[in-house]
Amino acid sequence: MGDDAFDEGAGPEEGLGEVLTAVLPEGQAGQRLDKALAPLFPDLSRARLQALIAEGRLSANGQPVTDASRKARAGTYVLVVPPPIPADPEPEAIPLVVLYEDEHLIVVDKPAGMAVHPAPGSLTGTLVNALLHHCGDSLSGVGGVARPGIVHRLDKDTSGVMVAAKSDAAHKGLSALFARHDIDRLYVALTRGAPSPSAGTITTQIGRSPGDRKKMAVLRSGGREAITHYRVEAAFGPQDRPLAARVACRLETGRTHQIRVHLASKGSPCLGDPVYGASPPAAPVREQIQAAGLKRQALHAALLGFVHPITGEALRFETPLPADMAALQKGLETL
Repeated sequence: MGDDAFDEGAGPEEGLGEVLTAVLPEGQAGQRLDKALAPLFPDLSRARLQALIAEGRLSANGQPVTDASRKARAGTYVLVVPPPIPADPEPEAIPLVVLYEDEHLIVVDKPAGMAVHPAPGSLTGTLVNALLHHCGDSLSGVGGVARPGIVHRLDKDTSGVMVAAKSDAAHKGLSALFARHDIDRLYVALTRGAPSPSAGTITTQIGRSPGDRKKMAVLRSGGREAITHYRVEAAFGPQDRPLAARVACRLETGRTHQIRVHLASKGSPCLGDPVYGASPPAAPVREQIQAAGLKRQALHAALLGFVHPITGEALRFETPLPADMAALQKGLETL
């Protein structure tokens, strides 16, 4: 999903977990990686091993590996198995901003600060907990017990439009749309400086950062293709050297932290981004961030458009910037 149907910002939540180490000898090299490693991690099913590899929890000789089908090479493999989480999330009476709902799916405007599904560090108060209460039995089991209805994700601190499935048929259909990139997704970011040129397409490989497993990074090789189309909608501050900008981003793929990584690679990370922000913005911008009360990355999933997988109706949902980003933009316009 992303193209495992996971959207921008979506990624496995990192817990400390259990660290397993194994050495693959030369004689077992050359096989499919998951097949070669399965005997070395006997307590894990092959399917579980494949999922952990896809989540970026395996490294080979210090380098992250995310393709279970690649040929195995001899060497030392380190696998981080996350701690178990409750298999059956509980319904919680959490208010939801519902943009659309029928018997097949529900579209919501997710607030910043809400994780999409339970994971280490966010076991309650998630969108899944809220959906289970709101949708009742109609959501039960769709897409798996731990993540019922979820076909794509946003970062906990990214706000905006999300769709969830309420039936197995809708889940299958929505997942197929995301896998084919047949979804219109537009994000608005407020950035440090302005990317140059003012419009373009960023195409890179994205994977786990070799230096920090909790971060994603642009990689020369070994990552997954990531494509973001961007356009500067407004620049703030001196015309020849903007201090900040409003940037619209359309996703063609949906890799973990894709927009945040891509904008940072252009030297214009999202304002307030605690992971990819690098050096701080100019003092006037910092003052506006503080005045606006922004305490997260300035990234909002503003638009989601797709064809209803059951009825065939073309649906399009658009939400304005939430209060913190709207206040920040208003302040930036005074620079």
